[in-house]
This record gives sequence, structure tokens and C-alpha cells, in this order.
Amino acid sequence: MTKAELIEDVSRVVEMSRKDSEIIVETIFDSIVKSLKAGDKIEIRGFGSFRTRQRQPRIGRNPKTGARVDVPAKKIPYFKPSKELKDLVNTRQPAESPAASSTPPPVASGPATP
Repeated sequence: MTKAELIEDVSRVVEMSRKDSEIIVETIFDSIVKSLKAGDKIEIRGFGSFRTRQRQPRIGRNPKTGARVDVPAKKIPYFKPSKELKDLVNTRQPAESPAASSTPPPVASGPATP
């Protein structure tokens, strides 16, 4: 799903203009980014949590030249899904084929073979 598709879904569900839905989605994303920049943890019950992790400085290698490169320390965003979200993603919904729902399977006729 793209951001545009998310905005379209919000617009359809809450029955408001696409422009208003875009403002809502952008505000949510901006709030998440602002909180992560400030070092805060965001927890959305039933969905998951966002936080930052600190990566230590390291020595990398330029794959093209093989030269050593100093990679500085940095913060990276990290998302941890909730157990509820994991369960929802992993539950299998029965696949319903058109033939299975419309008619029962045919019954074999004729003599039975031992």
C-alpha cells in the first residue's frame, strides 16, 4: 500500500475530502517523526511501537574500490509489531473457491469395486 492509497482509504472510510484525509495522514506521520527525533518512544496499542536504536561507529568498506571507510554512529528508526498485529497477519482465512460454495461435490455412482 502506498501513501496515496492510505489517504484514499481514510478518505473513503471517514467520508471526507481527499485533501482533509491527506492532512490527517501527514499530521500523523509528522508527529511520529518529530517524536522519534526527540528520542521519544511511540506506542500504539494493538499495532506496535516505534523507537530509535543507536548504531555504533564502525569501519566499512567501499565495495567498488575496497577502500576502508569510517561509518559514523547514528540513530536508526525501529518498529516492533505488537503480538496482536503479528497474530492478525498470521491467521489464515479460509480460501473460498466459487465451485466449493455453490454446489456439493458429485457422488460417485455405479458398482463399488473391492
